[in-house]
Amino acid sequence: MGAMSVRTESSAAHRAGFACFVGRPNAGKSTLTNALVGTKVAITSNRPQTTRHTVRGIVHRPEAQLVLVDTPGLHKPRTLLGERLNDVVRTTWSEVDVIGFCLPADQKIGPGDRYIASELAGIKKTPKIAIVTKTDLVDSKALAAQLIAIDQLGKELGIEWAEIIPVSAVGDAQVSLLADLLVPMLPESPPLYPEGDLTDEPEQVMVAELIREAALEGVRDELPHSIAVVVEEMLPREDRPADKPLLDIHANVYIERPSQKGIIIGPKGKRLKEVGVKSRKHIEALLGTPVFLDLHVKVAKDWQRDPKQLRKLGF
Repeated sequence: MGAMSVRTESSAAHRAGFACFVGRPNAGKSTLTNALVGTKVAITSNRPQTTRHTVRGIVHRPEAQLVLVDTPGLHKPRTLLGERLNDVVRTTWSEVDVIGFCLPADQKIGPGDRYIASELAGIKKTPKIAIVTKTDLVDSKALAAQLIAIDQLGKELGIEWAEIIPVSAVGDAQVSLLADLLVPMLPESPPLYPEGDLTDEPEQVMVAELIREAALEGVRDELPHSIAVVVEEMLPREDRPADKPLLDIHANVYIERPSQKGIIIGPKGKRLKEVGVKSRKHIEALLGTPVFLDLHVKVAKDWQRDPKQLRKLGF
């Protein structure tokens, strides 16, 4: 393939590349990813920092492949973990081919949006589109006002929006229109992933996320970020008939202080049992196989502030 290769219009080049959606928590990023990919990939949550790892969804089209990179939420860092996450975010932004900035239609642009937008303004090369999500929740007048506000925000900060597009992730037509707009921004390239792939997230990380999500359910206010989950091993149980496999999963839930142990475990271990039952359902749905889940709660003192612990926990 020399630089001089001439192509006729009919055999338009295949494009492939990376996009990431950014926006404050609950801006509809995961829902949008899932709608585009057509299957539940990212873990939806209305708090920042639950999608800690790069979960990618992959949109396969005959003429293009769009790989969605899910960055952790960007927020004003208060801890070492926060700083490190923000570095990850900026690196990701400069490496992708297009950034989609999600703003919910039903909420006025706030300080959180401005903070992200001002960071985006610093990433000059990457094209940016503004995506107005949750349009099904507002009337056309409110939507028009939001589109104007976003246009203004771009002008103020010197961001040139390549597009401003309203979507409701529940409406397929708009979602495929969004894919139509993203595709031309990708470089010419053969597919980057095999056809069947929907996410290249290692299964262990996704399993850890599902456990963490279940562990946070109902105690977010008491332990907002002080839970980390590490899947120590995932092994098929030996001596099982081929048609009745069982996967053994051993995982540790790490908390920062001994006093938090009771919150996670609950009276007579009831809460931890619920966490196990709930996450097991999700894990079985994800992996398509019956699972035996062995959960232990451990204390890793102040892990968010300790570089050695952070490395051990995979950050």
